[in-house]
Amino acid sequence: MNVLEIGADVPDPLAPYLEIDRSTPRHECWVTGHMVSGLDGTAAVDGRVGALSTRPDQKLFRRMRQIADVVLVGAETARLEGYGPIRLSEQAQAERRALGKPPNPPIAVVSRSLEIDSATSLFADVGEDAPTMVVTCAGADGERRAEVEDFAEVIVAGEESVEPASALRAFADRGHEVVLCEGGPTWLGELVAADRLDELLLSISPMMGGDPLPVSVTPPGAGIARFGLKGIMAEDDTLFLRYEVEAGEETDR
Repeated sequence: MNVLEIGADVPDPLAPYLEIDRSTPRHECWVTGHMVSGLDGTAAVDGRVGALSTRPDQKLFRRMRQIADVVLVGAETARLEGYGPIRLSEQAQAERRALGKPPNPPIAVVSRSLEIDSATSLFADVGEDAPTMVVTCAGADGERRAEVEDFAEVIVAGEESVEPASALRAFADRGHEVVLCEGGPTWLGELVAADRLDELLLSISPMMGGDPLPVSVTPPGAGIARFGLKGIMAEDDTLFLRYEVEAGEETDR
């Protein structure tokens, strides 16, 4: 056991994350989960993450999208958190262009029900360089699917439910090598159960008493996924942890 002490200041908290080599995923894409939790493990307060997230976490959360080729989020999370198109800083956009990437990553919304409002900012205000996608399954309602196809690209991934491996293959086919998953807990649990989560960025907020909802909700019968701690940072009273699946480690089933 080691005693951890507050070390030297980090001039740019995003820099350590930008330095990570994500070019060799274990499967279709490199998948990073980015979540926040209270001290008691809760992932929301009154159904939303906003009250749980601290100022340092909010700032890093927005900037972390620079690493992504696509940002993946469940439809319920997108609705509750009021998602809109991603608009990175001018510097971040320039750095992405230098790597041959579009200035802003697109968002992909996972939805089995396809109950999606085309008038929301997430669909109505997107730019041509980063159109919002919708990921669903073949068993979704055909009429709703046709309606969504009028304002968004629809990716069919799976038969009766959205299958992570199928969705990630579709992203890889479109040249998206790094997928940043921002939840919610149910969809993150699906990725973990499918052995598709390569990296977890977990912010620990200094509060307790939120909803009885964990960071990840794995489906029944899912095994145990094991990760190694790769990085620790802190600002004010917020702790930032970075985990990766160990080389050769697979989910215990």
